[in-house]
Amino acid sequence: MVWEINKLKQNLKLNNPIIIEGLPGIGNVGKLVADFLVDELKAEKSMEFFSDELPHMVFVNEKNLVELPKIEIYHKKLNKTQDLLFLVGDIQPVDSKSSYNFSNMILSTAKSLKVKEIITLGGIGLPKIPKKPKVYCTSTSKETIKKYKDKKLHSKLYGIVGPIMGVSGLLVGLSKKKKIDSIALLAETYNHPMYLGINGAKEILKLINKKFELKLDLKKLDKESKKVDKQLLESMGEIYSMAKKEKGVDTTYIG
Repeated sequence: MVWEINKLKQNLKLNNPIIIEGLPGIGNVGKLVADFLVDELKAEKSMEFFSDELPHMVFVNEKNLVELPKIEIYHKKLNKTQDLLFLVGDIQPVDSKSSYNFSNMILSTAKSLKVKEIITLGGIGLPKIPKKPKVYCTSTSKETIKKYKDKKLHSKLYGIVGPIMGVSGLLVGLSKKKKIDSIALLAETYNHPMYLGINGAKEILKLINKKFELKLDLKKLDKESKKVDKQLLESMGEIYSMAKKEKGVDTTYIG
């Protein structure tokens, strides 16, 4: 087995379809954005993907039952001229070979669906929580970047971010061979494994909301953001106290 594709909707009739990818990554920024869009737009699941190349783990769901990790595509028809497809999931391939296999499979699927463009989403990890996260973009084409031109979108990424790892980077890099336009939108976030980059996700959502005229209410993310920041500060405080007690020294930085 490489990748098993289960099509839940046969013969989808799509108009100028665009794929928005949001799989887990730094601060889960991309996943937060894509999951929010799926929920708020009430998108419908159209495909499921599975492979034994995924990490060897299962999840326990709310019913206390075991589930295999899922990667799915959801579909939303915006109007008569535009369809959106959301690539979402619990996990993404973690090693080089499986990431390439998965990305090439998604691009072949995109080609068969006559996808015109792919938007990948991710986070840029910073050593501190950014008060006002910036959103950067990159592509294999200057023309594609111009299409998304916005005063809140920064295109000078060189020297700010290193390699874009995983599916978010590969889909953009490999899409040129399939003659599909693509762009990566990357928001600043805190590079801590316990942190959810809701503020960064919100900044990306503002751009997508405006670009596609979705008219989504993003205010509900504000309360969630404050809640997450408070929980993180509390947990970091506990770690700080434990470190002081165990070492008997003043700990000013926890890596």
